Amino acid sequence: MSTSHSTTGRADQSLPVSALREAVTGAVLTADDAGYEGECTGHNVLRAVRPTVVVGAARTEDVVAAVRFARAHGMPVAVRNAGHQVVLPDTGDWLMVTTGRMDDIHVDTRTNTVTVGAGARWRQVVAETVKHGLAPLTGSAPGVGVIGYTLGGGIGPLLSRRHGYAADQVRRMDVVTADGTLLRVTPDSDPELFWALLGCKGNFGIVVAMEFAVFPVTRFYGGGLYFRGEDTARVLAVWRTWLQTIDEDTTTSVAVQRLPDTSGLPDVLRAAFVLHVRVGHLGPADEGERLVAPLRGAAVPLLDTLEERPFEQVGEIHRDPVRPAPVWEASIGLREFSAATAEAFTALTGADSGCPLSLVEIRALGGALDREPSVPNSVPSRGLPFVTLAIGVAEAAEAAPVRDYLAAYAEGMAPWADRRNIMNFLSPQAASTPTEMRALFGAEHHARLAAVKRRLDPANVFRLNHNVEPG
Repeated sequence: MSTSHSTTGRADQSLPVSALREAVTGAVLTADDAGYEGECTGHNVLRAVRPTVVVGAARTEDVVAAVRFARAHGMPVAVRNAGHQVVLPDTGDWLMVTTGRMDDIHVDTRTNTVTVGAGARWRQVVAETVKHGLAPLTGSAPGVGVIGYTLGGGIGPLLSRRHGYAADQVRRMDVVTADGTLLRVTPDSDPELFWALLGCKGNFGIVVAMEFAVFPVTRFYGGGLYFRGEDTARVLAVWRTWLQTIDEDTTTSVAVQRLPDTSGLPDVLRAAFVLHVRVGHLGPADEGERLVAPLRGAAVPLLDTLEERPFEQVGEIHRDPVRPAPVWEASIGLREFSAATAEAFTALTGADSGCPLSLVEIRALGGALDREPSVPNSVPSRGLPFVTLAIGVAEAAEAAPVRDYLAAYAEGMAPWADRRNIMNFLSPQAASTPTEMRALFGAEHHARLAAVKRRLDPANVFRLNHNVEPG
């Protein structure tokens, strides 16, 4: 399952890389250059890749030059920013564009919109919007890149059930297409491309800028309840019933976690086996306190972090790890989380399961995530009620137990599996064939995507991803 590759294609001297360096303000690196390894390694160290050429773009013109160079030399192009963009290496020559240097952010308080560059991360955006009492549809991890997250739909821990997918709030995108053309894409300028981009990630070009709506939210009630892992069945029974009582102002998930023994955790959580119940609520603190009372009564929490918080603490709901690690993962869309589903989940993750995974979570979706936005998009998970994500941490040489258990977990949850899934949660191995991609999007939507692909990228230059082939 590892995506790491050692192939770098031709030697530097057989490509006119010097000419590319003259055209690019940012970095142009090959395998022999200092900085190449760092440019090719992201948060998941197992996904380190070795492109023939990597362009660390600092401006839109760099992206244009990189794509035109790749096209001239018959090379496919991959793009990566900070998370949520899977890069599947090619066996021949290929070029990768990294966008972390393009992190401009502009907040427009007249229209309550934000415009970001391709490399902006959510923590940077939040730091700017909170100055104006505004909040974006950020993800659970503040360090994730905005554009990759949004092109994959984008679900967060607080605002999503009220306002939908992050993709639903996009107003325009600036896109470099496969022939090196820069397009400004809006619902009016190219409705089909706008629809396709928002949900199918990097299949149609490199999005170098994006404008999206933000909302007047300054505070929330939220955090988490950490229960003993042995209390999972009892707490899940309460959580399942409690879900029927909440409205769109409340977002929640649960995660069985086997936590490391690290100084970055509270003492009570170090090397602990826990069930983490996460809650984000948009109402006042007293309303939140009443709301979570049934959860607090489900068992005795080891740690209770639920409280009123400023919006900039939205990352405290999930407390996702921030250190790079060798991560193996699998996700499944679930059409229900019934008593039988919960029983199977507990058997697969509980105290007697032998589960070696670091985290296995269930996210409750619904609310605005079920509704088509005013301008439709291609997000494939619309209407999906639940999704489960399982993660294990292991170096490649020691990963067999983790990989085997991910497969066993998927098999155990298969009776409740839905063809739909969260695009951002797909592992490199998921939806890796045309048949699987067609199943993910459904035949009608997949045909529309393939038609856009045929128009804008008939040679499938952008294929090192969860790929839609030209139709």
